[in-house]
Amino acid sequence: MQEVMNLKIKFRESFRPFAPVVLEEHAADYWQCRPGDVGPYMMTVMPLREAHRLPITESQRSLRHVNHARSDIPAVTHVDYSARIQTVDAVRHGRFHELLQAFYELTGCPVLINTSFNVRGEPIVNTPQEAWNCFAATNIDALVIGRFLVRRSQQSAVPQVVDPAAVNRLNAD
Repeated sequence: MQEVMNLKIKFRESFRPFAPVVLEEHAADYWQCRPGDVGPYMMTVMPLREAHRLPITESQRSLRHVNHARSDIPAVTHVDYSARIQTVDAVRHGRFHELLQAFYELTGCPVLINTSFNVRGEPIVNTPQEAWNCFAATNIDALVIGRFLVRRSQQSAVPQVVDPAAVNRLNAD
C-alpha cells in the first residue's frame, strides 16, 4: 500500500513512509508507549512492539528492501520498525473516530494509514475545491467530503481540475 500510494497519489519516492492513525486507547497495544505518550498530531515517533514485528534478515534492513513487510501493519512500519503516530479520540475527532472504530470492528485492527492530503510539492488541501483538484490530478480511487463520496470508477469521464479563479469569475457574473 505504501508503494501504491506513493506512486498513484503522492508522486514521490517509494521509500517515504506513511504515518499510522490509531484509536487512542490502542496505541500502546502496537507501539512501545504509555497512555498519553502519543498525541493527536503526527509528531511522535515510537518503536513498534515486538508482537507486531515480522522477522527480517540483516540485508532486508536497507532502503533497497523498503517495501518488504516488516510487521502486521506494513504500510505504516518504517525500515527501523518505527512509526510517526497520530491518535484519534471521539471527542476531538468525531466522524474520523467513528470511521476508525468501524474499521476496527470489521477487521480487528484499530490502525489506518494516514498522510497529508496533498501531492508532493503542493500545499496541503484546505477547501473542497482543492480536494477536488487533488482528486482530479491524481489516481485517488475515492474522495470523501463530509458525507459525500465520489468514486473514480463511477465517473463517466475523468474529472477535470477546476481553476479557482475561473470559478470566482463565474460567481461574480
